[in-house]
Amino acid sequence: MNFVVSSSSLLKHLQTISGVLTTNNTLPILDNFLFEINDKTMRVSASDIETTMKTTFEVDSNESGKICIPAKLLLDVLKNLPDQPLTFTIDPDGYGIEISYTNGKSKMVGYNGDDFPKVKEIENTENTVISGEVLADAINKTIFATGIDDLRPVMSGVFCQFTPEDMTFVATDAHKLVRYRRTDSKASGNSSFILPKKALNMLKNNLSSADEMEVKIEYNDSNAVFTFKDIELTCRLIDGKYPNYEAVIPQENPNVLTVDREAFLRSIKRVSIFANKTTHQVQLKISGSELAISAEDIDFSNEAKERLTCSYDGADMEIGFNSRFIIEMLGNISSEEIKLMMSQPNRAGLIVPATQENEDEDILMLVMPVMVNS
Repeated sequence: MNFVVSSSSLLKHLQTISGVLTTNNTLPILDNFLFEINDKTMRVSASDIETTMKTTFEVDSNESGKICIPAKLLLDVLKNLPDQPLTFTIDPDGYGIEISYTNGKSKMVGYNGDDFPKVKEIENTENTVISGEVLADAINKTIFATGIDDLRPVMSGVFCQFTPEDMTFVATDAHKLVRYRRTDSKASGNSSFILPKKALNMLKNNLSSADEMEVKIEYNDSNAVFTFKDIELTCRLIDGKYPNYEAVIPQENPNVLTVDREAFLRSIKRVSIFANKTTHQVQLKISGSELAISAEDIDFSNEAKERLTCSYDGADMEIGFNSRFIIEMLGNISSEEIKLMMSQPNRAGLIVPATQENEDEDILMLVMPVMVNS
């Protein structure tokens, strides 16, 4: 089994799927890439059992076969080679691998490709097609709100709801929540599932908001497959019932603050430097057209205060939030101005764009308050 391939092309394809690899695999074979060649088509797979990613590209060969090649060793070799053709010569009996390049060669030992776990074909699937740009936006605007609590695994992923009217993506960790909805993306029927964070990160790294490609999604009760460009990603879905997120979104929010997003974000970043390092609390005091932002760390006698002009409709209010949550949320909204809608200092606040730049997009962010220091 021999083939010739460009070193830079091979490195690019391997780096695309290498994020699936982990350092604590229970199966040693998963420390390898699976190379499968059929005539001139090469397919390389990486897996951790839960998530499998494959990439396909052309090579110069007229043979067929498969072999597992140590992933870290191969990546280290390729990263230190200039762009040039590489000749792989593989001994099918002893799984010896020789890589020849312009001024030398290297040897390593691989493993039987048949030992690599096979990805089962998922059955009884539904499928839909979504724009790569929409999917990238949905992931970028929700993944930061996912939880990390092992006792509540359903909250560690993004909940996807597909209907004939729209697609909704939701993430929450019980302290913050993001609901991102697109009316320009639809499915043929009603379905819902929870995507794990690792698969979302792999998609995020390989999709961009500028991508005009289409992503085909096939899914059933336990697995999902994403196919785009020369990549196929298969992941096991998170099993469990997602919380009723609509029930926690307050409907009555008479106090509405409208403020410049960038100015608000920069002010929060500066003031939060002086916040308590445990609570990260910043206080908002809103009165008329003035917004006062403050933070203090009593243990170290640190404090900071800033004032911004704003538009406010409601009763004077003082409310506290975790600055990290507010910074994350403001960083994932693109409108010039935002609205912070509140009811009481001990009730959740809602952050939404003051004007939706895209009429097909609807984004809502919820953040729980923290007790204001007396």
